[in-house]
Amino acid sequence: MENLNLSQINWEALLIDAGLILLKLAAIYFAFLIVKSAGNKIIHKSFEGIGRKERISPGRSKTLQSLAKNIFSYVLIFIFAVTILQIFGIKATAILAGAGVVGLAVGFGAQGLVSDVVTGFFILLERQIDVGDYVTTGSYSGIVEQIGLKTTQIRGFDGTLHYIPNREITSLSNHSRGNMRALVDIGISYDDNIDEAITVLQEACDKIAEENQAIVEGPNVIGVQTLGSSDVVLRIIAKTENMEQWAVERQLRKALKESLEANGIEIPFPHQVLIQKQAGPESAAG
Repeated sequence: MENLNLSQINWEALLIDAGLILLKLAAIYFAFLIVKSAGNKIIHKSFEGIGRKERISPGRSKTLQSLAKNIFSYVLIFIFAVTILQIFGIKATAILAGAGVVGLAVGFGAQGLVSDVVTGFFILLERQIDVGDYVTTGSYSGIVEQIGLKTTQIRGFDGTLHYIPNREITSLSNHSRGNMRALVDIGISYDDNIDEAITVLQEACDKIAEENQAIVEGPNVIGVQTLGSSDVVLRIIAKTENMEQWAVERQLRKALKESLEANGIEIPFPHQVLIQKQAGPESAAG
């Protein structure tokens, strides 16, 4: 019986049909890659033109461009999947009808996904963050690399890429809206003249302000901040362009230390006093 059944199979026709299916799949796959590449280029150029005409910020333009590419990819993948299934004789109408039923069933069980999409929509609508912003949400801080309807990607300063579901973004701090503050505290000895130290530090700050274009306001020596156990702490504050505050703080620390040393003003550091007791006569005799 097995020999009879195998002999009745038209292997030539079967191989021809399989070959045609493989060719169709290959053609559809290459068409998918070509359309995806062309579509991404069109989206990129379109948003470049919109950014120039409408004067949209670069971060906002990248955000909307990333979202448009994601939506385009999802639609293209769906069309690609439907086309493949049609090759195997499955009708698209049945797929769409089934997708509606499955979508309804998934909707009851995937409340987290729905919450992600809704939260992501309002984040984009309210322009809470843009690509390139420095943000803090929960225990994560870093630069926003991508904003989607489901997840937001934040690159930490140690290089770690965090994928955060949008529903977990319950509180958000955006550090990239407006100018930032550079703050430096530096201590001087109790034996030094405070007014003289303030004058020396302010002269160094004025010189830095002339050299560094990233400084928007200041730097200014505010005055005595605290009276420490071994030093008098003076505070210096400046306003800088966004994301430049750390570089300005490093430059200030170096320049202020050099200026104090050049004027003979001591920057104290912790000291330890060792008291050694001499042995008494009775102990020495014993």
